[in-house]
Amino acid sequence: DAIPSADQIRITTSLKSQRGSVWTKNKSVFEYWEVEVTFRVTGRGRIGADGLAIWFTEEQGLEGPVFGAADKWNGVGIFFDSFDNDGKKNNPGVVVVGNNGNLLYDHQNDGSTQALASCQRDFRNKPYPVRVKITYYQKTLDVLINNGFTPDKEDYEFCAKVEDMVLPSQGYFGISAATGGLADDHDVLSFLTFQLTEPGKEAPTPDAEIPQKDKEKYQEEFEHFQQELDKKKEEFQKEHPDVQGQPGKTTCAFFLSADDLFETVSDRELRQIFEGQNRIHLEIKQLNRQLDMILDEQRRYVSAVTDEFAKRGAGFPGQQGQVSQQEIETVVKTQEEVIRQVNEIRNSVADTLRSISGAQHPGSAAGVYETTQHFNDIKEHLHVVKRDIEHLVQRNMPSSEKSKCPDLPPFPSCLSTMHFFIFVAVQTVLFIGYIMYRSQQEAAAKKFF
Repeated sequence: DAIPSADQIRITTSLKSQRGSVWTKNKSVFEYWEVEVTFRVTGRGRIGADGLAIWFTEEQGLEGPVFGAADKWNGVGIFFDSFDNDGKKNNPGVVVVGNNGNLLYDHQNDGSTQALASCQRDFRNKPYPVRVKITYYQKTLDVLINNGFTPDKEDYEFCAKVEDMVLPSQGYFGISAATGGLADDHDVLSFLTFQLTEPGKEAPTPDAEIPQKDKEKYQEEFEHFQQELDKKKEEFQKEHPDVQGQPGKTTCAFFLSADDLFETVSDRELRQIFEGQNRIHLEIKQLNRQLDMILDEQRRYVSAVTDEFAKRGAGFPGQQGQVSQQEIETVVKTQEEVIRQVNEIRNSVADTLRSISGAQHPGSAAGVYETTQHFNDIKEHLHVVKRDIEHLVQRNMPSSEKSKCPDLPPFPSCLSTMHFFIFVAVQTVLFIGYIMYRSQQEAAAKKFF
């Protein structure tokens, strides 16, 4: 059911029970290789089916039940599964399944019992084409994916990795897709294959890989296909003279109306929502990188302090005060650095919140929910950092040096008992003398009256 055109191949259309596939005509002789695939999976429903598969097998695949290809293959298949057969709510997802030619794919469990590696990624109805990079080098298979939220072609994220994987030394590359009760359009825009060569080894020249006879045969087939495509275009124009097509465009472009040439209000709002979500996505990634840096620094510091405590307890008991002072200064510097990085995170969060407020729209509830989940994760990371810092400060303070109230100094004994009695006697004599002097003065004053 695959339909080729000049700029893409529609592996399956959005009709029920469709199967399609495309395979290379001659074997790849690369020991190590890398493929970059660009595709779109679009559908009107909230749930799609069945999915798309990228293959490297010893023999060309035939039509079958495994995403449009035959079962019991010898090689590896990377499956982009859209439909949740096992009801675990882990689809859409990417599953890597290897086979030696005897394995039957477990559809009911979405291959979870046979998966060598997997990741959960949503690749349906994205604003930009989804890109996948699959690398096989020294018995290690890596799968990277660009989720289609950004036009940056190199914005890949890690998805899956399989080590100690032995694949056939020669094989065919292919891509297939299938639909079931639900249906999606599965379009492949590009499939690029690269040979990987170990450092120090020279790669063979392209002319030495394909004989000249095969090149001429492939060129004749291409020209024949191009002529048939031109004939079909001419027949279509004769049957539909009222439709004005442009040279070089495929037949699907002939059905564009005048309204489709301009951006509608809803399309513009949808594009603005996707651009806002893309900015939020980039900000969240930057925040995650900064938090990872902070956590790594804290782990290194805790490890260094623990080692220092162990050394001090084992061989330096007499220098406790000096080492403690150095550690306190180190703690202060570390706390200043943490405060600076937390302020940067706070500023980034504020910018992200402003981006969210500018991208609010009823149709972006899923994106807002996902962003809220990201911020909850960030809050949990900050709590972990705070708890690590408090624990670190407590560990830096030895039990023998914990803060406590100073003892009151003893009162000085500056007056002896003998001096006290002499002082009292002198005070008594002076008081009696003063009383007698006052009495004499009063008696002398009475004589004049």
